Amino acid sequence: MPKPPSRRATEALLSDSELAPLDESVHIWPGRHLQVGAARLHVRTTPTDNPNAEPALLVHGLGGAASNWTDFAGALRHRLAIDAIDLPGHGRSGPAPNNDYSPQAHATVVIAYLEQADRGAVHLVGNSMGGAVSILVASRRPDLVRTLTLISPAVPDLRPRIYPLRHDPRMAALAVPGLGALGMRRLAALSPESRVTGTIKLCFADPKRYPPERLRESIAEARDRRAMPWASSAFLRSMRGLALSQTLRGRTGWATIRSITAPTLVLWGDTDKLVAPDLAPYVAAAIPNARLLVLNDIGHTAMMEDPITSARAMLALVEDTAAVPS
Repeated sequence: MPKPPSRRATEALLSDSELAPLDESVHIWPGRHLQVGAARLHVRTTPTDNPNAEPALLVHGLGGAASNWTDFAGALRHRLAIDAIDLPGHGRSGPAPNNDYSPQAHATVVIAYLEQADRGAVHLVGNSMGGAVSILVASRRPDLVRTLTLISPAVPDLRPRIYPLRHDPRMAALAVPGLGALGMRRLAALSPESRVTGTIKLCFADPKRYPPERLRESIAEARDRRAMPWASSAFLRSMRGLALSQTLRGRTGWATIRSITAPTLVLWGDTDKLVAPDLAPYVAAAIPNARLLVLNDIGHTAMMEDPITSARAMLALVEDTAAVPS
């Protein structure tokens, strides 16, 4: 086990402000397609009735989509003006320009979108691979980030292990050229229902917490993606790009984390099966102005499994940052 973190991060608080009521009958928030440079992106916007709502951008993880944020964004819609982006090759976005699905390329697209949207600095939130992308955005363009919330971010490990293989050995085959294509063909042969339920089982501590309406929506989205010829390649290339960043570029990755200046929330589920939860205090300790919250009996996608607590933790960061004189 690596040596203890160099410092202890501040314990995250939960806002006691009133949130919008959680309504699981609400459908996925409306989306639109935008041309951002060479990328055709799909972005979902959560309606807000607050003319003073501060801008926020949510970035999903590997194989995910903007729809992963439906309930989290809904809870915050009275305070924040929220966009959720489908990364290239994911959700309803088109393929990546130049077929480049590395975290660095995804970050470049996110930066281009933020520049084009011209909303100023945003409250940036990323989960898993989206957390890795958000770290790059916050490091490269601190002027575009008011606060940063990292939910189980895919960061380089601190010891030689491939943590996700404990729970899904198929991921090793997907990372190997040749075997990866075969593995994707086998995954593609599964029904959308089987793929989605398998993903939820891997990402949740308790899959029964996934609302039935959200499950139906996810299955419908998975069914639609089967018609997108780039979907399998985008997943495979994104996974390989992420694995490369986490292994061969691990030292650079931690240097990037330490360079972040935005006030940051590090949020992790203690039963995360995909990114080791024992990394949480190291990530929080590496960022100069960070706070840490580890949720009990929660998995890899805390914003889906416990959207209310996740929203309250992020909102506390937003409120505390607003209270500090600039």
